[in-house]
Amino acid sequence: MSLAEYKGVYVFAQQVDNEVSSIALELIGKGKDLAKDLDTTVTAVLIGHNVMGLTDVLGEYGADKVIVVDDPELKEYRTEPYTHALTCVINEFKPDICLIGATAIGRDLGPRVCARVHTGLTADCTQLDIGDFPINPQPGKEQKHNQLLMTRPAFGGNTIATIACPEFRPQMATVRPGVMQKAERVEGRKAEIIEFNPGFVPNEKYTEILEIVKEVSNVADIMDATILVSGGRGVGSAENFKLLQDLADAIGGTVSCSRAVVDAGWMPKDLQVGQTGKTVRPHVYFAIGISGAIQHVAGMEESDIIVAINKDETAPIFDVADYGVVGDLNKILPVLTQKIKEVKAAN
Repeated sequence: MSLAEYKGVYVFAQQVDNEVSSIALELIGKGKDLAKDLDTTVTAVLIGHNVMGLTDVLGEYGADKVIVVDDPELKEYRTEPYTHALTCVINEFKPDICLIGATAIGRDLGPRVCARVHTGLTADCTQLDIGDFPINPQPGKEQKHNQLLMTRPAFGGNTIATIACPEFRPQMATVRPGVMQKAERVEGRKAEIIEFNPGFVPNEKYTEILEIVKEVSNVADIMDATILVSGGRGVGSAENFKLLQDLADAIGGTVSCSRAVVDAGWMPKDLQVGQTGKTVRPHVYFAIGISGAIQHVAGMEESDIIVAINKDETAPIFDVADYGVVGDLNKILPVLTQKIKEVKAAN
């Protein structure tokens, strides 16, 4: 393998029902940062059927090029045709870096593609950088430059590992949704469009979709919330989450929680914040009865303002909080909720 042949940052631009997924735009944003360090370009790989109309939004969010693989076999996501499509793109265009969202689709697609192109894959990354590897020079070992350093939680989130793939290309990673930031949208910005179709011949690996049943969920998507009122084990019980819901209703926020709450069965998994839950970036994050373990902090530390309420003044959550209140949440929350209602009524 001649590593010099591989150039550019490629992003799998996931779309579902002909709508670009948020993770695709997040990866293009991060791809631009990586491409700047490497003095190269960002290419979005758009796979589906009748998806040409989605190229404009990819260009406006920063893609320099969009490779479109459009075929009736790609109408819905199926493992084999999508794997064939992305594998053929990589073999034809030889990217240096290939990023895929760590979604249900990406977690299915990424490992299969990397196996077919004979490279490695770092899964569920929370940070991507360009740097030297080994990070610290080692006697007798060549330090390679301009490597993709892929950081991810390991051992159940108890430690952080930084991984590189210096001997093979492309350098591939799946990236957790919500961790990277979208670039600022530039209306009217255009990307170069490249149409590519490797041909699709159905075989015994092509599954047949008989029916698609969409789940109806009444649970809000906490990744879209601008204000989150999040509770931990310190809330005490499922019933006590009514205090958090009252505060959220008063301030126009959404309730979320820590892993301990989900494990206790108090709240659904969809509302969990943290390394094993969702990564969020609200304008305001209330951490109520949350100790502040590193696994939880990793999922909310990019919030604009963090307000912590905890009866333990030594709780680690106060180390990342912008404002902290030490005390009994059962006494504090009703007063805070009432004051917010009064202020809103006065205005």
